[in-house]
Amino acid sequence: MQRFFIHLAYDGAPYCGWQQQPNGRSVQACLQEALSVLLQREISVVGCGRTDAGVHASSYYAHFDLTDKTVPYENRRDWVYKLNALLDKEISVFSVFEVPQDLHARFSARQRTYRYLLHTHKDPFANRYSYHCRFAFDADSVRQAGRRLTECRDFTSFAKLHTDNKNNLCTLTRADFEQTGLYTWAFTFTANRFLRNMVRAMVGTMLGVGCGRYSLEELDEIIGAEDRCRAGVSMPAHALFLDNITYF
Repeated sequence: MQRFFIHLAYDGAPYCGWQQQPNGRSVQACLQEALSVLLQREISVVGCGRTDAGVHASSYYAHFDLTDKTVPYENRRDWVYKLNALLDKEISVFSVFEVPQDLHARFSARQRTYRYLLHTHKDPFANRYSYHCRFAFDADSVRQAGRRLTECRDFTSFAKLHTDNKNNLCTLTRADFEQTGLYTWAFTFTANRFLRNMVRAMVGTMLGVGCGRYSLEELDEIIGAEDRCRAGVSMPAHALFLDNITYF
């Protein structure tokens, strides 16, 4: 058996998320279809994580296995070009490369980084990939909220309800908020794992601190309550990007 990693990016707007679903078009399904056509056999793909509907990925990894030696491995350089020709315009493959058989796209990942973008000035060209924040906030308070979140271990208050997770424990090592332009800002989160809806709930709660809805003491209470109903709103998906995956 030979295992291959695919490095790709996608605009999540037209899809029901990464994972294949019975009632919508997914990125996983598109990639499997293209690979199956290219390699002339049924291909199953495993992704590095499950992005929700509308969420983007600027750097994403998936793997697939081949056992048939008749595949023309010497033409592997052509795979990227041919895959991009077969895939939707919203999906771009950067590279396909062989890895050790025990390297798993999802379970071997050590860290994941997400970015959430927002802008404070009306801009029709930013709206597709950034959240237009129409209220004032104190950036230092938002950053202090992020520091409090990195001290958290149980993220139940920021997790989607009724999932199949065995626990909601995560190691969040980064929760930054920085100004990237005159009217643009970015949240950056790095953790060993993320729960469904976790980033969007953290952004909503941090902004809640920034605009004075919650105090830092109330944030501590929200974290300790382990109750999703206590935390801030879930922010729209269109401004969220899976930005980086670290394996080594």
